[in-house]
Amino acid sequence: MKPILSVNSVGVIPSAFSRLGLAAMVGLACVGSPTISTQADAANPALDSKDEKGVSLFDGKSLAGWKGLAENWSVQDGAITGVNTAENPIQNNTFLVYEKSFSDFELVLKFRIEGGNSGIQYRSKLIDADKFIVGGYQADIDASGRYMGINYEERGRGILAERGEVIAIDDKGSKSKVESCGNPDELKAKIKMDDWNEYRVVAKGAVVQHFINGSLMSEVRDSESAKSASDGVIAFQVHAGPAMKVQFKDIVIHQ
Repeated sequence: MKPILSVNSVGVIPSAFSRLGLAAMVGLACVGSPTISTQADAANPALDSKDEKGVSLFDGKSLAGWKGLAENWSVQDGAITGVNTAENPIQNNTFLVYEKSFSDFELVLKFRIEGGNSGIQYRSKLIDADKFIVGGYQADIDASGRYMGINYEERGRGILAERGEVIAIDDKGSKSKVESCGNPDELKAKIKMDDWNEYRVVAKGAVVQHFINGSLMSEVRDSESAKSASDGVIAFQVHAGPAMKVQFKDIVIHQ
């Protein structure tokens, strides 16, 4: 098993992992693999304070509140940094997972990417706690721009909405494009491919929206009761394949 970076801001088993059960989490802790474990200050205002500006999920200097593989995740230059290297490539997509679940919210952050593919998971489930594999809605990020802003369901239904699409999914899973939110190429032109950008993810009831730099990139109205999700974890992706580096900072959630 790879080294695990485990940072808990409150010193208890995170609620976002409660689906795995206490026994499963204890089992992971007893396998004898080296870990990185940092106990954060529970009074840290960057994690625990709430005001009109929302709640910060990142203190700018540590991975307090997040869990992932230590070889892939760190803090560099005041930003959460995920890497996949040519020297030690990952065999499957892996994620840095926040300790709490969220239902309806607005998540705002800044990101930049060098090579490869990444994404922001939300209303998602932790499928494999050893490899930190996550499935669910993803606000896509990629260095080429092909998938930037789309809605992709990791380990699920695949692409739910392309950039520029507003998609409705009925109870039986049938998809239809109900309107457009812009020309895909014109929306892509609003993204700074080699610099920091702002991502805003809005999840309200059955509607989930992705905004980059203030422009709506995609929207999904998901009424498929068997596969839609109303709550779950937030996580960041390092994608298997080419070497890559992705960074996130100024991560604030509003509920």
